[in-house]
Amino acid sequence: MKPYERFVDNILGAVRSGQGKDPLAATALIQDVLRNAGLMPGVQAPAEPAARAPFVDLNGVPDWLRRPAAPHGAPWARPQRSAPEAPGQFLAGSFGNAAGTRRYRLYVPARAASGPRPLVVMLHGCQQSAGDFAAGTAMNRLAEEHGCLVLYPDQERGANSSNCWNWFDAAHQRREEGEPSLIAGMTRDVLREHGADPGRVYVAGLSAGGAMAAVMGAAYPDLYAAVGVHSGLPVGAARDLMSGLNAMKGKHLGGKSQALRRRVPLIVFHGDQDAVVHPSNGAALYRQFTQVGVRELEERGAAGAGRGHTRTTALDDAGRVVAEHWVVHGAGHAWAGGDPAGSYTDAAGPDASAEMLRFFLDQAGG
Repeated sequence: MKPYERFVDNILGAVRSGQGKDPLAATALIQDVLRNAGLMPGVQAPAEPAARAPFVDLNGVPDWLRRPAAPHGAPWARPQRSAPEAPGQFLAGSFGNAAGTRRYRLYVPARAASGPRPLVVMLHGCQQSAGDFAAGTAMNRLAEEHGCLVLYPDQERGANSSNCWNWFDAAHQRREEGEPSLIAGMTRDVLREHGADPGRVYVAGLSAGGAMAAVMGAAYPDLYAAVGVHSGLPVGAARDLMSGLNAMKGKHLGGKSQALRRRVPLIVFHGDQDAVVHPSNGAALYRQFTQVGVRELEERGAAGAGRGHTRTTALDDAGRVVAEHWVVHGAGHAWAGGDPAGSYTDAAGPDASAEMLRFFLDQAGG
């Protein structure tokens, strides 16, 4: 049995064993499985092949998360700097509606804007935070070069104990409901308050954040001009926790994911040695967004000093690129080309952040 199959089988067994027990006992069973897999803080993961990037939980609670929530849509009074290589402001704020409240970080480039800026929304994975994800993807540095705003919504522990976006829950897969309504709401607030370009708004994410980015693209094709998903899953692959765990194993709900009402440009990255989210999810997601009527080109990138990859590009009848599917060879569940300053990163391989931003900006001619 492969590592990802063993891990998901253990999780499913824990869920079944927890049925009928009190919530604390059921949670303890699931946490034991996560702890044994090295996915809970304070426990070293068992030795694994070198091809799989290590899982590291770097999520101490930063000072800004301990502060009370700011008023609806308001940034904190004291702006914070980003990393030295990204000299702009890294603002903190929050957004709330009937579905709850979520905090966020917003990168604003230091250089003056020559017009409305593009906006990239970045959704972190489980056991991550906005700041951790910004560090690992190094998207702020790229945003400074290209003059983009970058919004990092932050999941709350109260909404998911592992800080995962609830992509697998039917209540969080529909337009203007649940977490999609919160992410879309703060996106619109940033558009309005910071003068961003409504025609150049993009959403991307890793793992659970990647699955939620796909949900956002499907639910809000009028808001997001393109979607980037790293190590994520198709829209509608699950409706609850059990089907979500099965989807991670490659067994999607009903054997296939739901069709989209409208095609949205998509770029997908997935490691072919991913032991957490089966690589077949990347292919299924690519097919879901491209659907039919495309012409495909395939190219292989040599490993060189990093990891090799296979990129499949889908073009429509007019020759426009509508999707890209990157399979990173030998890579596990980690952001390709990422910075080790953040968790769930793999410095080897293609630079997923640079390629996603290139794909996004190409959709509107840069």
